[in-house]
Amino acid sequence: MSCEPVCDGPFESIPIIDLEDAFSEDEALRRALAQKIRMACMDVGFFYVKNHGITQHCLDKVLRVNKEYYSLPTEEKMKLHHKTIPNFKGYSPPLEANIQPGNKGDLHEGFRIGWEEKSGDPVVENASRDGVMAGGNVWPDTPEDFRTACMDYYHGALTVGKKLFCLFALALDLPETYFNDKTVYSAATMRTLHYPPQPDAPDDKILGIGAHTDFVCFTILWQQMGLEALQVLNSREQWINVPPLAGTLVINLGDQFAHWTNDIFKSTVHRAINKNIVDRYSIALFFSTDYEVNIEPIYTCVTAEKPATYPAITAGEYVKQRLKTMYNNK
Repeated sequence: MSCEPVCDGPFESIPIIDLEDAFSEDEALRRALAQKIRMACMDVGFFYVKNHGITQHCLDKVLRVNKEYYSLPTEEKMKLHHKTIPNFKGYSPPLEANIQPGNKGDLHEGFRIGWEEKSGDPVVENASRDGVMAGGNVWPDTPEDFRTACMDYYHGALTVGKKLFCLFALALDLPETYFNDKTVYSAATMRTLHYPPQPDAPDDKILGIGAHTDFVCFTILWQQMGLEALQVLNSREQWINVPPLAGTLVINLGDQFAHWTNDIFKSTVHRAINKNIVDRYSIALFFSTDYEVNIEPIYTCVTAEKPATYPAITAGEYVKQRLKTMYNNK
């Protein structure tokens, strides 16, 4: 398996990949799709996916409830401030986090949730499921259908993520089921995000979210149509725009996959700044493995010429360390 990028120079755009063949019974079609994903992961670390299976009705509903939620008074949202909750879930206000050292804060507010049943069944609180971030979700009283809309989207994106894990396995010359026993409990957390407008950006030390790489294996990002904000850094230190495209989600690899693949797959620096004159909303689902799984270079990614670079660490401890850094970076 070649470890060399396919693209000779810096990327200037983000590839679009059709997931239709991911659901095919024809293994050859799934493998061909996996190779397209492999090239995107080695060359860019970002790609769009279309035909992902999440309905427009689901997207419209989750956007509506988040617009309603973030329009609530600050004191109402702060009732579920994540610093009063031991597992990082709940609400985080603007400028509280700072992901890029040296900046003054990230100009967005967010609400973090983790796995639970989609139905109205009791929340499953299981230490083996959540590891170092154990504990159930918290939910606001208003809007009334906030939980339902968020969990509908969460489980839709979860299905996309599980399918992607199979394709990533094929892309790494591994059995298609390689990640199945490492993602039994779908250690995925989701943040709904609200970016206030900052069209003039008078202080370049305050961005919507500063330049960073994600902590996890990969992220599934939904962006509100018509509002550009996301940018990705290429090897020439150029910021490449990642505009929202109708019917697509954005997939970007994170540090856990870079560690796991011995840097064959890229975890690419990116940022967001809402230079529009209106509020912007997005939703990020961060996919890790089960939190007790050790993240260490996979055997197909280690050779005599490319020995293992990273020591083993559990996924949960790694995420916990990065979250603590993010909220103490000012």
